[in-house]
Amino acid sequence: MTRIHATAIVDPGAKIAEGVEIGPYSIVGPHVEIGANTVIGPHVVIEGHTRIGADNRIFQFCSIGAAPQDKKYAGEDTRLEIGDRNTIRECCTFNTGTTQDVGVTRVGNDNWIMAYVHVAHDCQVGNNVIFANSVQLAGHVHVGDFVIIGGLSGVHQFVRIGAHAMAGMTTSLSQDLPPYVMASGNPAEARGMNFEGLRRRGFSEDAVAALRRAYKTLYKSGLRLDEARAALAAEQEMHPELRPLVEFLAVSGRGIVR
Repeated sequence: MTRIHATAIVDPGAKIAEGVEIGPYSIVGPHVEIGANTVIGPHVVIEGHTRIGADNRIFQFCSIGAAPQDKKYAGEDTRLEIGDRNTIRECCTFNTGTTQDVGVTRVGNDNWIMAYVHVAHDCQVGNNVIFANSVQLAGHVHVGDFVIIGGLSGVHQFVRIGAHAMAGMTTSLSQDLPPYVMASGNPAEARGMNFEGLRRRGFSEDAVAALRRAYKTLYKSGLRLDEARAALAAEQEMHPELRPLVEFLAVSGRGIVR
């Protein structure tokens, strides 16, 4: 059964699925959709054109679907979409998109998002990511699957973070972080690849060895970035795990962390 606390304010236009719980003093706006068995804690505000999937847990004092913090925003009907089975801890802020981009901020499935995280307008966040406390994403940031970002880290607008990458605590990312690569520092510097995480996710020893060689090609060989990318492209047919790295380097717009 759907359970809505007597002190919560839910607009009649909101679409609330079976099994949803909405805690005391929370507010749900008219253009909100909440999927089955999602639990909304107390004092949560969900507004804007926001769609939330099933089996999420959103803790107290979160602001979900507020207007983007962009001076160019003029009240357009942009959106926020959140997938399934996400945990969103206390005091997080997720904004809707802008017409300067695709108009949608997206957060995927099975993500673990700790307290005070900010996901700004037009961010595209994948699946199975971990954002530790106070991670701050500026606008238009793209985050791949299985990314881990340490606490108190900041990501500059338009930065892309590839799948399986990892940023240590208090990292400042102003350039793209390629797939599999670990970085830390202010400004961020590459510190190796996330080999232990890859093994835990089922990458074979052959795949790990190929990525170890790829890291040396990209960071230790002295090659220019275009030369390193060409060298990696020549090996991707034999080692398919290199393909995400090659494709990422081909579209990187801000340069990569090196």
